[in-house]
Parts: sequence; structure tokens; C-alpha cells
Amino acid sequence: MTIAEFTLFLLSIVAGVSGQFFLKSGALKLGQLTANNAISHVIGIATTPELVIGLACYAVAAVLYILLLTRVPLSVLAPAVALQYVFSVMMGKFIFNESIPAIRWFGMGFIICGVVMLMAKK
Repeated sequence: MTIAEFTLFLLSIVAGVSGQFFLKSGALKLGQLTANNAISHVIGIATTPELVIGLACYAVAAVLYILLLTRVPLSVLAPAVALQYVFSVMMGKFIFNESIPAIRWFGMGFIICGVVMLMAKK
């Protein structure tokens, strides 16, 4: 991966993780879905700024990913995007105060090792 490709890759990861942050923030504002509030939730999705921003971030991430697909092999790029999982778990822990069991930390370590192996030159 060239520096330009790696930069696009990082921007794609940042956009995807940002999308997850804003979607989670917006979802917390909506509250839990029940049979009684389904209609208001659908309307809330379209009118909650955090959710709209989150969807826009996902759109940016998708465009960057498509641009990367024109230059980077799918067999490298698709698994490397798994780094979003790592950053999402850390965001859950440090921003949303979610409990992360030890097994999940080990899983993230495996993801990181796998991505490093995939991106390594022959």
C-alpha cells in the first residue's frame, strides 16, 4: 500500500468509526424501541442530528472504500477494515463506559495481528 492509499485507508477507518460514534450517540437520545414508539423512532432517526451525521460519516467511509478498491486488492482491504471493530470496542469502553470482558481484549489483539500480517509485504 502506498502512502496515498494508506492515508485513504486511515480516513476511511476514521469516517467509519466516527459514524459509529454518532449513531450510538443518537441512538442513546432515542431510547429503546418498543411497539408503542416505533413510528416516533423512525421519525427520530431522520430528525436526530447525531444520527444524520453518523449516516453521512458512513457515506464518506463508503466512498473512500470504493476509491480504495480501485487501487488495493480486496483480499487486503476488506480484512484490514476490521480495525474499525478494534476502535469501536475502545470507543465503547472509554467514551460510553461499556464493560469489556478480557476475551474481547484478546479478540482485538488477534484482529490487530491479523491486519498487520495481511498488510505486510511478502
